[in-house]
Order: sequence, then structure tokens, then C-alpha cells
Amino acid sequence: MNTLIKKLKLKQYILLTALAISFIGSLIFVYNNHSFYDELIAEVIEISVEDQRDVTDEHQNEDVIYTQQLVAKMQNGDSKGKLVHLSNEYSGSGIYQPEFHVGDDLFISIDSTENNADLAGSIIDVKRDESLLLVTWVFIFVLIAIGRRQGFFAIISLLVNAALIAYALDIYIKTSDISLLFIMSITVIIMTVLSLLFISGFNEKTYAAIVSTLLGTFVLLFITIFVLWLTDEQGLRFEEMAFLSRAPQAIFMAGVLVGALGAVMDVGVTMSSSLFGLYEKNHRISVKDLKESGLEIGKDIMGTMTNILFFAYVSGTIPTLLLYFLNDVTLGFTLSMNLSLELTRALAGGIGIVLTIPIGLYTTIFFVNRKRARL
Repeated sequence: MNTLIKKLKLKQYILLTALAISFIGSLIFVYNNHSFYDELIAEVIEISVEDQRDVTDEHQNEDVIYTQQLVAKMQNGDSKGKLVHLSNEYSGSGIYQPEFHVGDDLFISIDSTENNADLAGSIIDVKRDESLLLVTWVFIFVLIAIGRRQGFFAIISLLVNAALIAYALDIYIKTSDISLLFIMSITVIIMTVLSLLFISGFNEKTYAAIVSTLLGTFVLLFITIFVLWLTDEQGLRFEEMAFLSRAPQAIFMAGVLVGALGAVMDVGVTMSSSLFGLYEKNHRISVKDLKESGLEIGKDIMGTMTNILFFAYVSGTIPTLLLYFLNDVTLGFTLSMNLSLELTRALAGGIGIVLTIPIGLYTTIFFVNRKRARL
């Protein structure tokens, strides 16, 4: 027993040491990775505010525009070490470029040479990988601290899923003959199986969650396709996809499929874990009691999960909605133009959540009875 405890503590120590080394190493790298970028990068070393003016638009919205004069030091390229003079215009409302500070790294382009030594350039964007890395590590530490082994495998699952989606999109871009919806359907199956096996392992509980998740996801997909076909897609505004050179309907449906997967998977896992937990505590529990408990669990999570989907989809349109409202666009046109696709995605996901409750219930009971029969 003591040997087992020592082995577990040794594994934890090795894992923590590996995480600490990875954290420190990644920080050192990301703060010194300028040479790995093809774009020119300069660090702001001096700032002066040269001008400030009040502006009022046609709708009487007031703002203040500031002009910063920046001196930055080149961090890569042939001009590394030289000074470059930049100009940044930002507003008090933050609608334009953000205000820059000493120490910020900026992606720039060189326009000219001023006095045979210093350069003049233009700002393209801000180098944000340092902040992104810190947020990522906070996420990793919290996930591992709370989830332990499952949290670690959840991170691996997340990386694998991101790679799968990127690979699927790459296939679609390079192969115009294959529908994106078909490619993403195969990807969803692979992601579901790998994610749940990574997190929960090979057992009946995982198998029940996989089956219920896939059934719920594809049933909602077929229902959504049928309803859109029945209504001839009336009310859907695909204008935001007008810049795409391919059919927006297939791309929209692929987004519905992938977007709803997370919520449906959560419901499937919740139903499977809860019912198997009840069975593990009482092997004599009846099917009737499992059904009643499963329905109560489903009712409890149904509303919250539907709200989560709604808020997740609609929240991304808030800046655009404000832009329309501030320019006196009518309420009906604003909502139809910006929310038709998001609400459709949310409704489709809600259908999947509701359907996955009975699907997950009966699928889990089937696997519980299989396990019970082997005992």
C-alpha cells in the first residue's frame, strides 16, 4: 500500500515538474520569439500624445480622438535594433485602434527612412501571443487542479479536436467536390469517440455517452435540414456569408452540427454518469427508478443548457447590434439581419439537448442492463 502511494506521489511530482518546466519554457520562448515571425515587429519605447480633438457624428454621438507619436525599437528583420517612428490614432470610446503603452510589441510595415538612421512606419496590429499564452496556462492549471487525471486528458482531447477541425477544413478547401457537411459529420463522429474515450476510458458508461451523443447530434441535424427544406429557408439571412465563394447553406449546417455537439455531448455524459452512478451505489435499483431519476435529471439540466447555447450564440452579435442601433437602423431589420442565423443555431441546439435526454436515458439503461446481466 505504501509503495502504491509513493508511486502515485512520484507521478504527481513528475507531472507538476513537467508542467512547471513547460510553463517557464513557453513564457521564455514567447517573449523572445520575434525572429520566428515573417512580419516586422517593433517594441514601443517612447510615447507622446501630440493631438486631441472632439468629434460629433451625424447622430450626435460625441467622442475624443487622440493621436500618439511612438518611437519603437525593431525586434527582427534586417533593421533589427534601429528606431522606427509610428503614429497611432485612437478614440476615447475604443472604436479605433487601442491606446498603446511602453513595452507593447507591434506588427508594423516600414514606409521610409527619415534621417539615414531612424525609420518611419505604419502599425498593422498588436502582438498578443504573450497574453494569449498566460490565459491558456491559467485554463490548463485550473482544469488540472480540479479535474486531475480527467482534466489532463480533457486538454489532450481539446488539442486533438482542434487539430481534427483544422484538418477537416483544410480538406474542404483543397477538395471542392466533397461537401463540408459530410466532412464535418465524419469529424464529429471521430471527435466524439476520441473525446469521451480520452476522458472516461473504455467502459459501459462511456459507450452509452458516445451512442446518445451521436444519436442526439445527428437527429437534430436531420430535423433542422428537414425544417429548412420545408420552409424553403425563409427568414434566414445569409448575407454575412456573402464573401464566401461556396454555398453558404452547407457551411451553415456544418456550423450547426459542430456548435451543437458540445451541448449535446454534455447532456449525454450527464445522463450516462448520473444513471451509472445510481446503479453503482445500488445494483438492485429497478429500471423504473432509473427512468424516474433520469427524467428528473433531464428536466434540471434542460433549461440551463438551452440558455447556455442561446447566450453563447447571441453574445457574439452584441457589437454588431449596437452598431446598427447607433445608426438608427430599425429594430426589425437589425434583428433579422444579425440574429436569424444565430437563433436558428440556438434553436437547433436546443432541439438536440431536449432529444438527447430521452435518448441518453434509454441508451444508458440499455448498457446498465447489459452490465447487470453479466454479474
